Amino acid sequence: MITYSFLQHYWCFLVCLLAGLLVFLMFVQGANSLIFSLGRNEEERQLVINSTGRKWEYTFTTLVTFGGAFFASFPLFYSTSFGGAYWVWMLILVSFVLQAVAYEYQSKPGNVFGKNTYRWFLVVNGIFGPFLVGAAVATFYTGASFVVSKGAIGGLEASGIVISRWANAWHGLDALANPWNWVMGFAVLFLVRTLGLLYIINNVEDENLRSNSRSRLVGTAGLFLLFFLAFLFHVLTKDGYAVDAAGVVSIEPYKYLHNLLDMWYVAVAFLAGVVLVLYGIGKSIFGKGYVRGIWPAGIGTVVTVTAMLLLAAWNGTAYYPSTVDIQSSLTLANSCSSEFTLRTMAIVSLIIPFVIGYIFFAWRSIDRKKLTSEELQEDDHKY
Repeated sequence: MITYSFLQHYWCFLVCLLAGLLVFLMFVQGANSLIFSLGRNEEERQLVINSTGRKWEYTFTTLVTFGGAFFASFPLFYSTSFGGAYWVWMLILVSFVLQAVAYEYQSKPGNVFGKNTYRWFLVVNGIFGPFLVGAAVATFYTGASFVVSKGAIGGLEASGIVISRWANAWHGLDALANPWNWVMGFAVLFLVRTLGLLYIINNVEDENLRSNSRSRLVGTAGLFLLFFLAFLFHVLTKDGYAVDAAGVVSIEPYKYLHNLLDMWYVAVAFLAGVVLVLYGIGKSIFGKGYVRGIWPAGIGTVVTVTAMLLLAAWNGTAYYPSTVDIQSSLTLANSCSSEFTLRTMAIVSLIIPFVIGYIFFAWRSIDRKKLTSEELQEDDHKY
């Protein structure tokens, strides 16, 4: 029998999976952040931009879907974080809007700003988008400054109908005061840069670009591992927020390490994902003719990110801790939609495999031939 608790965990899994897919698809941002350093001349820069330009809609669509799924399944998180920490989310949104504008207008006739202006928009999105997403995700472990007053729903409190409110005037920018959020932000930034390099190696048939990408891969992947391992060590050794059967939140030492040990299936997925990421990177560095590193590394990214987020939410854990009022911390039980809503959406979610199949088919059709300078010159629609 499908219980309310099962539906809560099911939708948490789907949201975490969407987050993992989003991080993988941000290889677009990773490659774009390197436009001017990776492309040493105009031809190479056009190859990079047109290669990522064929996939940027996937990233944007997944970002919107992730937000929509979170809103529908866990509306209290949406109203608390998106409504309270709005400066962080607005900056993320603005950076992605800059990306869309850059792709559509850099080659338009009458462009008075010049191509490089719009290309710098892509660089800005490529750097700040992933960094801010990483910093926002880190708050699932480090916490945020908010207070939830469910009594406001019935007008029982002086706050009126405001259920959740931010406890300071920074509205999300205060997340940047925590150095561990910076560490996670840099980990995501260098991860998507690594994926971007692997994608260019796979998608663009140009020896100079491939050689340049391989030479940058060592340092970029090294920085990713440095920040990622530092944040992972911090998470597994820090206190976490446990939730008992009555919904009371309390501090538990080594909570996330306990989650990893208790949920062996999540631990196995996490380790498998890390191995796939390392295999894709290592094979691309040491296998000079190997160009398919984006696939094991990409799949590994999806699995690893999904597993890490499940550590922050499953096994009786408050997935969005409040640093000013521990009992305001959000859990799967106190922040989710009604059972009817979750059950109805669960039926709709059955079409997800068909959507993924369509994306796979469209991707294969686009990438049937590797992008070359000759093909770019013959293409009527290029960025």
